[in-house]
Amino acid sequence: MTQTQENGKQVTAEDLAEVIEQFEQYRERLLSETMTTAKRAKLPKKTVMAQIEPELAKIDATLLSLRQQQAEL
Repeated sequence: MTQTQENGKQVTAEDLAEVIEQFEQYRERLLSETMTTAKRAKLPKKTVMAQIEPELAKIDATLLSLRQQQAEL
C-alpha cells in the first residue's frame, strides 16, 4: 500500500524515516531544554513535566502514527 501526500506525491519509507527522526530529535530537545531551563529556574520536575506532558503526548501519538504508516509501506 502506498501513502500519498495532499499534493499527490507518493510518500516513501525514506520520507517517513526522515520525519520520524526529526520528531524524535524534537521530542528529546524539547524535554532536555525544558528540564535545563526548569533546573535553572529551580522549578520542581513534577510541575514542569505536567506542563509539557500534553505536547509530549501529541509527539508520541504522531510518532506512533508515522511508524504505523512506515510499517504499511
